[in-house]
Amino acid sequence: MTKLLANIKVIEFTHMVMGPAAGLVLADLGADVTKVEPIKGDKTRNLRGSGAGYFSMYNRNKKSIAVDLQCDEGKEIVLKLVDGADVIIENFRSGSMDAQGFGYDTLSKRNPQLIYCSEKGFLDGPYANRTALDEIAQMMGGLAYMTGPPGRPLRAGASVIDVTGGMFGAISILSALQNRVITGKGCHVKASLFESTAFLVGQHIAQYSVTGVPAAPMPERISAWAVYDVFETKNGEKIFVGVVSDGQWSKFCKAFELEDWMGKEGFVTNNERVGNREQIIPRLRSIFLHYEKNDLLAKFEEIGLPFAPITKPEELVDDPHLLQSNGLFDITTPEGNNVPLPALPIEIDGGRLPLRLQPPKVGEHTSETLRDIGLSSNQIKQLFERNIVSQIDR
Repeated sequence: MTKLLANIKVIEFTHMVMGPAAGLVLADLGADVTKVEPIKGDKTRNLRGSGAGYFSMYNRNKKSIAVDLQCDEGKEIVLKLVDGADVIIENFRSGSMDAQGFGYDTLSKRNPQLIYCSEKGFLDGPYANRTALDEIAQMMGGLAYMTGPPGRPLRAGASVIDVTGGMFGAISILSALQNRVITGKGCHVKASLFESTAFLVGQHIAQYSVTGVPAAPMPERISAWAVYDVFETKNGEKIFVGVVSDGQWSKFCKAFELEDWMGKEGFVTNNERVGNREQIIPRLRSIFLHYEKNDLLAKFEEIGLPFAPITKPEELVDDPHLLQSNGLFDITTPEGNNVPLPALPIEIDGGRLPLRLQPPKVGEHTSETLRDIGLSSNQIKQLFERNIVSQIDR
């Protein structure tokens, strides 16, 4: 598993979530990913509030070199790294990399086989130079409208567009690497927040085309299934359950002694039952209130229905499935805390991808990286003394 992309060298000029998420995918797949940070480190490391977990989650399996890119010697160090790289990933504002001398046109001339991935707010077009964030994209891309109740647009409860944009960036990089095998040439690939959001709401655009009726926000949607909702249990805890086929409906009715609904006109097919939700849902809410949560979950599992407890993110660290399937990595945060964090959600030949490196400290691999590009111990020492490179124990 560690050898899937073992010969691919990636240089990251990234911060926040979208760019690091693209690098994370490649790093977990075995690529040699080096994060280029400012002398004092990526500011993402010091975010608080909802950003406090960004660095720990999206920067494992990577190395770090801290370099002063405002001086010529610092720039020359990074250019030497680029000369030996297969992939560059950047997610800074449009024009920022060009201004520093690290734009695609400049770097591709030095390294024609380079795959250069730009993670942006927008692809080329009228909005290309706008500043964007995950929340901006969700608002203008229709996702916030679909998530909140009418008149109250609401962003999703995680950085879904940042991460999705990073995934699309990784997909484009892998495709470009395969094309390079054929052509011998690199290329410039881009992924974006806004277009990623538009892609995710494409099903609702298609729904409007098919039905002629605009998709309602999710809290007000007409479900495709009669039973597809959150219910309260006897102990006050909530669960989600769905009945999404006629076969499941039959098993469900038998399990809860609802034989009076079996074969009854208006209840035989799912489409008929959708029209009778006002009879079905109140009765089920009353029934479920007589069951403890765990008893209901066991019953649903026995029947084979789609079901879920309503779980908080922090509760996943004790999830038996994730624990037994190697779905969590024991990550050490920059603050020195240990926390189980989710692995990449894929299996290859029955195995999960491994943790090779903890999220790096600032410049943790600076000396190692400088040696790899041919600098002597004395040259490296002088660079540290002159504060052109750094290594900070945090």
